[in-house]
Amino acid sequence: MIKQIQGLPNNILWFEATETVTGEDYETVLIPAVEAKLKEYPKVRMIYQLGSGFSGYSMEAMWDDTKIGLKHLRAWEKIAVVSDTDWIRSAVHIFGFAISGHIQVFNNDELAEAKRWVSE
Repeated sequence: MIKQIQGLPNNILWFEATETVTGEDYETVLIPAVEAKLKEYPKVRMIYQLGSGFSGYSMEAMWDDTKIGLKHLRAWEKIAVVSDTDWIRSAVHIFGFAISGHIQVFNNDELAEAKRWVSE
């Protein structure tokens, strides 16, 4: 499940992933929010938080994640990935080079620092 969290400046999207993230989560929450934000701003900043209840991605979600990343390859200014999940942290370090903007990984207990970094 993905839910959009409010409370940051308008040019920043904040999503929290819990339990199993599905393709429907991407198609009904994340993708429409990113598309709408890109109509307002040329580049988007995002916090993508995978909380303690996060258990993984469905195949459809992984495909949707790849599609949104490739479709908007140069649309990302900053992405803060907040997770304690080792394979997520490793994947960001391995594949983060493909993102045109800055990407940084934070632990869940560093959420306040992630918010500051993405807002700078």
